[in-house]
Amino acid sequence: ISNDTPVSFLSNIVSLLQPYMNKKAIILHTEIYKFSVPLKEPFITSLGKDENAENIIIVIRTDKGLSGFGECNPYMPINGESVDTCYTVAQYLAKVLKGKNALALDDCLDSMNKVIYANFSIKSAFDMALHDIAAQLADMPLYKFLGGKKNHGLVTDYTVSIGEVDKMVQDAIKIKEAGYPAIKIKLGQSAATDIARVKAIREVIPEKIPLRLDANQGWSTEDAIEVLTALKKDTIQYCEEPIARNSYLQLKKVKKKSPIPIMADESCCDHLDAKLLIELNACDKFNIKLGKAGSLITAKKILKLAEKENMEVQIGAFMESRLGMTAFAHLALSSPAVKFCDFDTPLMHAADYVTGGLTYHENGLMKVPDTPGLGASIEPDVLNKMEKVII
Repeated sequence: ISNDTPVSFLSNIVSLLQPYMNKKAIILHTEIYKFSVPLKEPFITSLGKDENAENIIIVIRTDKGLSGFGECNPYMPINGESVDTCYTVAQYLAKVLKGKNALALDDCLDSMNKVIYANFSIKSAFDMALHDIAAQLADMPLYKFLGGKKNHGLVTDYTVSIGEVDKMVQDAIKIKEAGYPAIKIKLGQSAATDIARVKAIREVIPEKIPLRLDANQGWSTEDAIEVLTALKKDTIQYCEEPIARNSYLQLKKVKKKSPIPIMADESCCDHLDAKLLIELNACDKFNIKLGKAGSLITAKKILKLAEKENMEVQIGAFMESRLGMTAFAHLALSSPAVKFCDFDTPLMHAADYVTGGLTYHENGLMKVPDTPGLGASIEPDVLNKMEKVII
């Protein structure tokens, strides 16, 4: 379109777009559920031990008869939220969204941000549900709605929790035998112990299977450099968040001295964090989680920055079920920057209450539904057994 484009042509374009410009889906009410799922065995990191996934489910109902589903797993040591704070804050957010157009995604996010600062975990569940509605009304699977394509397969790694060396080695062997293409190892305690853990695992895991490390901020700068230097020859693909999240300049120092690529996780919540990390040259890769970013909108902004810098990205998760994981998988298909997926946590759940959604297959392969919207939900009879409030 230029200054001399015929008016008739512009009029035709406007006419074609008008039905879509006028589309609305007014939010009638929001259902907020506490969703607790026991884990098959405790999941242990340097930040603590979890025996259950304590999640929040959001269901937004509209006047178009469409419902959107969202989920978050608030994690106090990282995003400063709990299932109880999310349950309370969700009620404030639901009140401000009632009567709004669910398709006005930016406006809905702005409205939530004006109600309360941060609280990104619970906001991400609302944003997920809103995107579910918008993609359904557009008659597109969410990945297409986000501008993505199914032009590559998605595979997940599987994680070894922190524990005694022998237990970690046995867990790694089980993961190898199950066919997963990469093994993630939780670390973040003493340098000597963590080095011994990784080397013991590498002795029984062939080098063709990459190891990924995650210290969850557990090391000092000096310990991080010591550990990563000692593991130089052990085919480590990358290390997530080796030191405290707010030590940006020290992270730059670790990156400079480390023979292993550094992935920012807890230090990279939103696009502003990502921009700062890029400007400081403090990391090699990003790990994006909706529970940190607060929305698919913000996650896409991080991806755009990564694309511009040719940085590889991992889409990660907390302890969400397949419901939340389905949204993360759609996001993973939306950008060529996404090279890694860390979607193993639903496989750790002792029960699966999700209908539709992401499916898991041999050797870590995952498949995303092509139905309009998120393509995942929880049946009413399951929801009705949960503690809930309707706004």
